[in-house]
Amino acid sequence: MEKVLLIIPAYNEEDNILNTYNSIINYNKKSKVKYDVIVINDCSTDCTSEICHKNKIPVIDLIHNLGIGGAVQTGYKYAKENDYDIAVQFDGDGQHDIRYVKDIITPVIKNEADMVIGSRFITNIDTFKSTFARRIGIKVISVFMKFATGKKIYDTTSGFRACNKKIIEDFSLSYPNEYPEPITTAELLKKKYTIKEIPVEMKEREAGTSSIKTWKNIYYMLNVTIALLMIKIRRYKKCQ
Repeated sequence: MEKVLLIIPAYNEEDNILNTYNSIINYNKKSKVKYDVIVINDCSTDCTSEICHKNKIPVIDLIHNLGIGGAVQTGYKYAKENDYDIAVQFDGDGQHDIRYVKDIITPVIKNEADMVIGSRFITNIDTFKSTFARRIGIKVISVFMKFATGKKIYDTTSGFRACNKKIIEDFSLSYPNEYPEPITTAELLKKKYTIKEIPVEMKEREAGTSSIKTWKNIYYMLNVTIALLMIKIRRYKKCQ
C-alpha cells in the first residue's frame, strides 16, 4: 500500500488547525485508510504551534517565516526523507475536503498522472469558487498557461494537489516562493510530466483571514503571466 502524506502549511491558523487535523483523523478511522500528516508551522505569531504540540499533531516549526513556497517545500523535503510514495498539499484553513483526497491520489496510484490537481472549474460540482475578481484572474492565467505549455489547466491556482515520488524529488530540490502553484504546474508540463485535473468541492475558510487580499489580484496576475512567458522560452530537460 502506498504511503501517503498530507502536507499542511500553516501560518496563524490557530482557529482552524485542530479542526482540520481532526477531520483527517476521523476520516482515517471511518474509511480505514492511513493518511499521514505533517503541519509546517511557518513561524506563526499566534498559538498554531502550541495547539499542534498540545494535541500531538505532527509539526515542523520553522524558525523564520519562509512564505507559502518555503513552507510547502519543507513538506516535500520531509516527504522525500521519509520515503513517501505520494504527497498531497492540503490547506490548514478548512477549505480542502478530506473526502476528495482519495479522488486525487487514485490517478497517481494507477500511474495515469504524475500530479493531480483538485479543480473547482472543470465541472459544476463546486459551489464555492472564490471572488469574481479571482476567478477572472485564474481564467487569464489559464490562457497564458496554455500559451506557455500547450496544455489547458482550468484551476491554475489550486493548492489541492497530489504528487508522485518523481515530483516529490523535484519539489524537494526546487520550489518557488512566489506564485508556486501556477509556476510549478507550468514547469512540470514543460518537463513533460503528466498532469490531470479532478473535480473537487472546496469550502470557504472556517475562520481567520486569507493571506490573498483583493488588491493583490491584479499584481498577482501580472506577475504570474510574465513568469509564464519566461517559462515558455526557457528550455527544460525532460523527466526520466
